[in-house]
Amino acid sequence: MTRRRSLVGLGLAALVTACASPFHGWDVQPGTPKQEVLARLGTPTRVVAIPGGERLQYSLQPFGQFAWMVDLDASGRVARVRQVLNAEDFRRIVPDQWTRADVEREFGPPARVDGVSSWQGPVLTYRWRDADRSDMFWWVYLDDRGIVRRSHQGMEFVNAPNERN
Repeated sequence: MTRRRSLVGLGLAALVTACASPFHGWDVQPGTPKQEVLARLGTPTRVVAIPGGERLQYSLQPFGQFAWMVDLDASGRVARVRQVLNAEDFRRIVPDQWTRADVEREFGPPARVDGVSSWQGPVLTYRWRDADRSDMFWWVYLDDRGIVRRSHQGMEFVNAPNERN
């Protein structure tokens, strides 16, 4: 019974997070001034420097499955807006070249940072939803210097039908 209550609590937390989301970020238009974006979407999760401007990150991690990046040009106006937690964007990660800073600049903070006995460094875990609307994880394995060594997807079995207490 305790496990079931925990799952219900987790589900309610995810629902509240989703409902409290500032997003309708998909309809922020290029050219919108930064102050208007902030007034409409609120305080971003993070603000990071990018070439030629800055990025406002609106992440719904750790419970949500979306992260919106609002890229601003040097004049502080929206250049582009996109949701980045998807297979196409994750496949841009280049092992042995990207660092943790690169990953977090492109995807925002991870849902979790884990460790596993078969790997010496941290593992960044992102929650996302694939094109079939399946709940997924994307794992990014870093070495002890923060260099990406590998990354891959996996299924999140949050709603597994055969799960029994």
